[in-house]
Amino acid sequence: MTSLALFSIIVVALGIIGLSIVLLRRAEEDPLTVRIDEFAAREEIVSIEEIELSLPITDRIFVPILRRISEFLVRYTPQKTLESTTRMLELAGNPRNMRAAEFIALRIGFTVFLGVFVFFAMSRLGGGPVTRRLLFTLGGCVLGWVMPALLLRSKADRRKEAIIKKLPDALDLMTICVDAGLVFNAAMQKVDEKWDDPLANEFGRVIHEMQLGKSRRQALRDMAERIDVPDVTSFIAAIVQADQLGVGIGKVLRIQSEQMRVRRRQRAEEKAQQAPVKMMFPMVFLIFPSIFIVLLGPAMFQILRSDALKGVRG
Repeated sequence: MTSLALFSIIVVALGIIGLSIVLLRRAEEDPLTVRIDEFAAREEIVSIEEIELSLPITDRIFVPILRRISEFLVRYTPQKTLESTTRMLELAGNPRNMRAAEFIALRIGFTVFLGVFVFFAMSRLGGGPVTRRLLFTLGGCVLGWVMPALLLRSKADRRKEAIIKKLPDALDLMTICVDAGLVFNAAMQKVDEKWDDPLANEFGRVIHEMQLGKSRRQALRDMAERIDVPDVTSFIAAIVQADQLGVGIGKVLRIQSEQMRVRRRQRAEEKAQQAPVKMMFPMVFLIFPSIFIVLLGPAMFQILRSDALKGVRG
């Protein structure tokens, strides 16, 4: 029973590790196409079979398996779940170019792994009756299902915070570029070239979509939907309205930059006012007990010693 449990845990763990490696190493380009370009640059005459065998094992074995699993999940997963997962991945910046079906497959893998691991760990350690082991197994499954979603949501929140902090600086740079004689599209491209952060990458994506034929108005609105930050939404709405009414972009950028800096200062003041309230709990439960131990500890020992001496004399 012990060997079977260890074998099952190892198999499931290897499956989770392999799936994670595939998701982490998955690139936007096709690995086979990239490998063909490499051999073409070397001017070597090789066959397609040799090129395929030169690919890493993750691209030759795990990627096709993952694609089949993704197709199966897409076929049997409700459309609403796929749309919500895709939306969350967009808010997180599409980490590792992961699709909704692949993320759901990852959640299922972690659910199975933690459930099996907790069950056999409880069985090995003598976790009591079967009902208790099943209850802990259910808890492990719930944790394995929820943990990837929590990590993804945390990544989306951190991305929003980075965009909010960077927006005033980006607007200042765009204002300087427009005042220097550049058009709005060139100003966005300058932001993309100068920085490597989520906001700059979004401006670069807008430029790329416009080069593919999408209108600037639609590309900016799609950017606002992908980011889902109120400051960016109001800025893009002002730019679109100025474009429709024929107002100068430079003046709009200057006004928006001032407003974003005021909002950033107000957020900093709000967090500074919240700091005393947030510091109360660690002070009461962590700092004050330590201070009491340091200050009252010696006095307590003296009291106990005096009581002991009185008892001996009595």
